[in-house]
Amino acid sequence: MLGAIVGDIIGSVYEFNPIKSTEFPLFVKESTFTDDTVLTVAVAYSIINKVDYKTILKEFGLRYPNVLYGTSFRNWLLSRNNNPYNSWGNGSAMRVSPVGFAFNSEEAVLLEAKKSAEVTHNHQEGIKGAQAVALSIFFSRIGKSKKTIKEEISKRFNYDLNRPLDEIRPKYGFDESCQGTVPESIIAFLESKNFEDAIRKAVSLGGDSDTIACITGGIAQAFYKKIPKNIIAKARGILPKEFLEIIDLFNSTFTINIMEI
Repeated sequence: MLGAIVGDIIGSVYEFNPIKSTEFPLFVKESTFTDDTVLTVAVAYSIINKVDYKTILKEFGLRYPNVLYGTSFRNWLLSRNNNPYNSWGNGSAMRVSPVGFAFNSEEAVLLEAKKSAEVTHNHQEGIKGAQAVALSIFFSRIGKSKKTIKEEISKRFNYDLNRPLDEIRPKYGFDESCQGTVPESIIAFLESKNFEDAIRKAVSLGGDSDTIACITGGIAQAFYKKIPKNIIAKARGILPKEFLEIIDLFNSTFTINIMEI
């Protein structure tokens, strides 16, 4: 899941200042983690400790209240009402990467992605987005080819993954829906050459760049299994100690080895 967090941090400064190029500094002084990272770490914590997602999402969300949550999620976070709010937003997809790394069959990944999504995002599209991302990570992790991943995800979720980034990019704008970000994030991965290239391509679309890069980054980590050493060091330097401890415990628990290059 570190790849997802790296994507969030790198994309954070471009969320409201979109860039339509792959040529940009990966880290600047304003680079930070956002709600994508907080909730990704929360999902990982939930999986490690076998605590229900609803409880942990609220606990982490309230512990880190100033990371620009979406309006509906913030209202849920601050409410005594724990019921889901039928969201189709990409919040379910941005936080799901630990599921794809932790579970070891298609059926288990799909079920757990649904569980992680539906505590807030119980709309069909919210669940579908989380499942598509988690399954893309699982397929990447077990060594399926990009061609197979593209075919499987397109067929199962009815996403159009045949559009090239060069055609998407000029007209693409801010979109916080699963159906308007998950396919684009997967396409950025499919067109990439390595982890860094995947993040650059994701951010270059503009729009909800931290979330797109977060989704792409999780898949890219699973597929390439290599992240440049300097990128890891920069990202870890931005994260709180608590997050680093959870990330490291998650990686050791599920034997996730990232080769630094």
